[in-house]
Amino acid sequence: MRASKGDRIVVHGRTVGQQDHVVEIVEVLGPDGTPPYRVRAENGHETIMSPGPDSVVDHRKATDSA
Repeated sequence: MRASKGDRIVVHGRTVGQQDHVVEIVEVLGPDGTPPYRVRAENGHETIMSPGPDSVVDHRKATDSA
């Protein structure tokens, strides 16, 4: 997995009815765009994460329109 600052990570819900969780990458801590990443959720909470197999990178920047 490779990502850049401003990309979004989508963590898919694991059970029926659980929504996807989307966070924005604010800092790439690994070499060459690899994990771990410092991420920020919509509510402003920041954490460091290494995404698992239930996650995908959305390379559209958070300010891009769909």
